[in-house]
Amino acid sequence: MEQVQNKQIILKDYVNGFPKESDMPLITSSSIHLNLPEGSNAVLLKNLYLSCDPYIRGRMSESKGSYVDSFTPGSPIEGLGVAKVVDSTHSNFKKGDLVWGGTRWEEYCIIDDPQVLFKIQDTDVPLSYYTGILGMPGMTAYAGFYEICAPKKGEYVFVSAAAGAVGQLVGQFAKLSGCYVVGSAGTKEKVDLLKSKFGFDEAFNYKEEQDLEAALKRYFPDGIDIYFENVGGKMLEAVLPNMRFNGRISACGMISQYNEQGDGVRNLVHIVTKSLRMQGFIVTHYFPMYPKYMEMIMPLIKQGKICYIEDVVEGLESAPAALIGLFSGKNVGKQVVVVARE
Repeated sequence: MEQVQNKQIILKDYVNGFPKESDMPLITSSSIHLNLPEGSNAVLLKNLYLSCDPYIRGRMSESKGSYVDSFTPGSPIEGLGVAKVVDSTHSNFKKGDLVWGGTRWEEYCIIDDPQVLFKIQDTDVPLSYYTGILGMPGMTAYAGFYEICAPKKGEYVFVSAAAGAVGQLVGQFAKLSGCYVVGSAGTKEKVDLLKSKFGFDEAFNYKEEQDLEAALKRYFPDGIDIYFENVGGKMLEAVLPNMRFNGRISACGMISQYNEQGDGVRNLVHIVTKSLRMQGFIVTHYFPMYPKYMEMIMPLIKQGKICYIEDVVEGLESAPAALIGLFSGKNVGKQVVVVARE
């Protein structure tokens, strides 16, 4: 039975405040057998691409009552990725299959519950797309925009963190729906991308605005119908007075709150006075819609009607810095870590 080295990124201990690279050390002393024992009903994966996503930060803290369990200190960090099946004792998977879904931050890993994996059928697009536009972020944009916001042609849409893995798609979905869309981002480069690459009607750098509420009034003199929320805090407080009557807010994430308590929102009364609907959601609840999403998105990609940008780093050892970079806006587009290229 062949045994190989298996590098891992583990969580050293629970994290308070901003995570550091030292919280996620690289372990090189681990090894793994490349054959599964008979009757195990599992799959053995070779990880190819790993996805860095903001929700991972929440699992690095000891918490109770969350929608997903905390990580176990001393064990590999868990996340989403693209992998190749090296061995399988599960009837749904065979050696050589390409999959995306739940995996761990290591070169090889055994998945005892293959229900967390989706088999990749279409390989004439970059495999890394299954960490983003064809994976969880794509489903997040689709469910959060179409299912929760139910956009109508001519509506006014605002997207915060618009150059990220989800925001760049929401903006393009809004344009395909005939909406007017504005995005916010944290650098000039990202603002330029939003307008030149992703087709946003307007975009602005929130760091250069002294008064966010006034900035939004400038871009939306008639108000906002749909707000796709990725930030929370001061941004949400600035959005609420600019919402139109019967507006919808899709609460996808609140990255300003992940590492510290952050600013409270003092004007929630607008939800009442403007008859707003604000709904949070967990994307896994919408995974049964994945085939429907693929039917929509694949033709758009192949026809060049939608654009997707990735920020790619090489090597498992690069994953901790890449994850941390999400919280300072260092990434441009979907943050991907290449572990191996098959």
